[in-house]
Amino acid sequence: MACKMDILLANGARMPALGFGTWRASDEEVEKALNEALIAGYRHIDTAPVYLNEKMIGKVLKQWLEAGKLTREELFIVTKLPPHGTRACSVEKFLKRSLADLQMEYVDLYLIHVPFTVPEVDGPFLMNEDKEIVLETTTDHIALWKAMEKVREDGLARNIGLSNFNQRQIQRIIDNCQIKPANLQIENHIYLQQPELVKFCKSNGISVTAYSPLGSKGIETLLNREVPNLLENPVVKEIANKLRKSVAQVLLRHLLQRGISTIPKSTNAKRVRENIDLFDFKIEDSDMALLDALDQNIRICDFGFFPGISKHPEFPF
Repeated sequence: MACKMDILLANGARMPALGFGTWRASDEEVEKALNEALIAGYRHIDTAPVYLNEKMIGKVLKQWLEAGKLTREELFIVTKLPPHGTRACSVEKFLKRSLADLQMEYVDLYLIHVPFTVPEVDGPFLMNEDKEIVLETTTDHIALWKAMEKVREDGLARNIGLSNFNQRQIQRIIDNCQIKPANLQIENHIYLQQPELVKFCKSNGISVTAYSPLGSKGIETLLNREVPNLLENPVVKEIANKLRKSVAQVLLRHLLQRGISTIPKSTNAKRVRENIDLFDFKIEDSDMALLDALDQNIRICDFGFFPGISKHPEFPF
């Protein structure tokens, strides 16, 4: 079933509200899963250089395009400026590197992945003697955004936006930009709904995309701590039973009805198909209120896998 809901961006472009996430998927996994996703109807594909799979994503997309199974105009491709490229002089270089890997002439949306900077390296990020990540503390968001505006003006990115920025950082860019951010990608799910940040973005014409919409239990080993299991929440399970839908479908539909796009990731073919099958039902207002009430301000992806990153002056949380 194809995605039947779009998010309208500030410049009039449309972004499919339901996308396909590719974080923590090996080349073999992403090749199989992306083919399944395209068959199921996904056209919004989210990736990033730090996911280490852009070349495989590009290979799969090229095969589909060359076979005439879809056109470039049907796709909405999102990638990101990596943490070791978060400086004005690096924006074009890293975007062109992603475009080469993706075998694309442009991306539909280019995001600054994080608001902080680490030294540029080829390989793992640098660590100091305390086994903490080495920081580059001269991050200049205003200069960085001007470089983002230039790649949009040059046609390398149709839209530009942010990821993991807080309200103060976003306001700084709004106050000093020629082109407003089109999108903010943040962690968002029933336990971290961030209503004030979402309201702020919407009031400024910035669309919001939720990553980790199902909770990301899989990153426990990266974080070395337990994370909550959203799929076991009894309230969500009860609503899912009433609707005869899966718990994941209810969690994703809740985001869509809040006007938030989302990019669930799965390498399981059945769940890939299930996660896009969201457009033949609606959650009633009373049940939406119950889901809204589950917000506990619990952040799962707190960048704990970057030891010491919270010492950066632009750490957003």
